[in-house]
Amino acid sequence: MARYEMSSIDCGAMGAAATGTVLFQLGLMYAVGRSVPVDRVAAHKWFNLAAREGVAEAARLRKELALEMAADEIAEAQRAARRWLGLA
Repeated sequence: MARYEMSSIDCGAMGAAATGTVLFQLGLMYAVGRSVPVDRVAAHKWFNLAAREGVAEAARLRKELALEMAADEIAEAQRAARRWLGLA
């Protein structure tokens, strides 16, 4: 599997490379601070997108992460996911 090292770039240009596995790895990267600062909003966004692609573990971790987040942070993550999908 290819490994994507992304720091502060927006990944909208990934196109076809944005598989559920890649999106899940991005979520993990932001959740634990691997190569980037820990960012719960970004982690939730990527887990949300990965879950949409059928990654069950992403859905589980998104739910777990949401327990540590304020409602406005979750809303921000959901808006970011919609923007990434081009829906907002």
